[in-house]
Amino acid sequence: MSSSRDPRRGRRRPGGTGRPGPGPGGQRGERPRGARSSDGAGRRAGRETPQRRRQPSGTPPRRSTGSAGRSGSGPVPPPRRRFRRRDPQRRIRVAGVLILVVMVLFAGRLVQIQAIDAPTYASAASDVRLSTIDIPTTRGEITDANGNAFAVSVEVRTVFVDPEEVPDSKRAEVTDALTEHFDLDRDVVAGKVAAEPSRYQVIKEEVPPAEWKELEELGLEGVGAQVDYKRVYPEETGAADLVGFVGDDGHGLEGLEAVLDDTLAGEPGTRQVETGITGTRIPMTGGTAKEPVPGKEVRLTLDRDIQWHAQQALAESVEEMDAEGGSVIAMRPTGEVVAMADYPSYSPNEINESTASDRANGAVAEAFEPGSTNKVITAAGALEEGLTTPETVYTVPYSIQRYDETFSDSEYHETERLTLNGIMAKSSNVGTIQVGEQLGAEGLYEYLGKFGFGQPTGLDLPGENEGILTDPDDWWGTQLATVSFGQGLSVNAVQMASVYATIANDGVRVEPSVVAGTVGEDGELSATEEPTRERVLSEETSDELGTMLEAVTGDEGTAQQAQIPGYRVAGKTGTASRVNPETGDYEGGGYTAAFAGFAPADDPELIVQVVLHNPQKEHYGGEAAGPVFSDVMSFGLKTLEIPPSDSEPPDIRLTEDG
Repeated sequence: MSSSRDPRRGRRRPGGTGRPGPGPGGQRGERPRGARSSDGAGRRAGRETPQRRRQPSGTPPRRSTGSAGRSGSGPVPPPRRRFRRRDPQRRIRVAGVLILVVMVLFAGRLVQIQAIDAPTYASAASDVRLSTIDIPTTRGEITDANGNAFAVSVEVRTVFVDPEEVPDSKRAEVTDALTEHFDLDRDVVAGKVAAEPSRYQVIKEEVPPAEWKELEELGLEGVGAQVDYKRVYPEETGAADLVGFVGDDGHGLEGLEAVLDDTLAGEPGTRQVETGITGTRIPMTGGTAKEPVPGKEVRLTLDRDIQWHAQQALAESVEEMDAEGGSVIAMRPTGEVVAMADYPSYSPNEINESTASDRANGAVAEAFEPGSTNKVITAAGALEEGLTTPETVYTVPYSIQRYDETFSDSEYHETERLTLNGIMAKSSNVGTIQVGEQLGAEGLYEYLGKFGFGQPTGLDLPGENEGILTDPDDWWGTQLATVSFGQGLSVNAVQMASVYATIANDGVRVEPSVVAGTVGEDGELSATEEPTRERVLSEETSDELGTMLEAVTGDEGTAQQAQIPGYRVAGKTGTASRVNPETGDYEGGGYTAAFAGFAPADDPELIVQVVLHNPQKEHYGGEAAGPVFSDVMSFGLKTLEIPPSDSEPPDIRLTEDG
């Protein structure tokens, strides 16, 4: 290939095979559009073919920028697109704004939690972490009229162990000490000392303070004690059936403990304690939120010594007579109960060894037909209405027919001419029926109600039986006769004792009471409200009845066993048939023996009512219940320091002939 250099440019000018020369007209030749040089194009094509890059599978072929591409010999690739990056400063500014917004939100939430809602969250956290427990308080004592205790609360300790406070190296020592001190099973104690997770394990309850002090002196790590109180009933008070007992929670379950629970219990205090994650309490933490308020002392009208003696005398008589049970009531004429004994009974310190029947207070819960002790009401009504006098004479045969029934006296006798005094002294059923017929059904029913029959005693004791007193409109043909001498109706022992207290109180009935009041911290007695008082009989009628009842205990009466040396005694025996629960009639039901009276007869100070249920060895009231009356009355008169009578009993005419 030849070449020549252009002198003007200092270049080699290509030959014919180079660039095209000037075309016609002396100008550089230009290739017309759409034309191509065969040799030039071949060379470029030859050079470009081996340099063409392979495209990945599925990628459109890249368009050639050479003449071959423009010649339409193959697909033309799209031009490469270039992306411009945005301004980085702008991105930074946006991110900064977002971060600032988030921080503001967090800060606002923190302000809300720590400042605005802080008390709410603190309270919620405290509720989760802390709990409130009761601080036991002292239950009020139950005492007799002189302040002698029937029930008292004594301070004891609940000994516990905090396992987390016991070092591993000391666990064996603590376990051995607790086991030996309380005579417990070692494996059980060891399990409590090593309990996990736990902060409170009870080792022993009701530990006397002196015993805890001995243990405390050993300095055992993790061992502590809490103050508690235990209800204690002095042994042999004889008042268990009346006083009752408390349950494991310290609240009264029976007797006066239940009736007066609100007064005796007081108000427990409260303490906040920390609670672990498992719910166990940490008793050593927290403070007192409310101080406990001790319960009030309740003072009764009872005399502890008379109560004890009455219980003993009753128990001996029930056992001796082989009776099912019995009751003794000692009462003042103004209604205050001095003793309320019942048998069978129980020990309130050993509840688990008793039965429900043992714990029932039969003095109010056991209803019985009063028998001849009820004759005094028949006589009282007739005297008060002016239908008879103490010396009115009645013709009294051994038996009498009323409708389809024959009624007779307890012992055979010829027809007698007895005064009302004599009818009462000899306890004549036939004579009393005649007096009852004078009074009539409506009149007898009215006086029975005035004396408190068929209604609550007012003592508000658990299980009280009001007895049975049917409306006279429902009485059948013979019921006036039977009610006159104490059959066909029922009462409890307190109701019957109240009848004789009314007579002894000059005819004024005072609702029975057993609670004298409460004792404050200053030792002063706040007396209960005055009981209901109602005049039932005139003073004259009461005096006449007292004289009649004194004749009962005289040498010709049916209750000579009730006599007390040095004292004039008034009273009445009672022997009543019992209904057989299996047959519904009196056949095979047994008897109720009773005696009720007061002394001194000339100036009454004490009433005693004795009831024996179904005695087997002796069933007459005079023989079975009379000796118990004499025993309890004698002891009561001496205990209350009531002086003997200073007058002789009057001469009482019992028969028409004197």
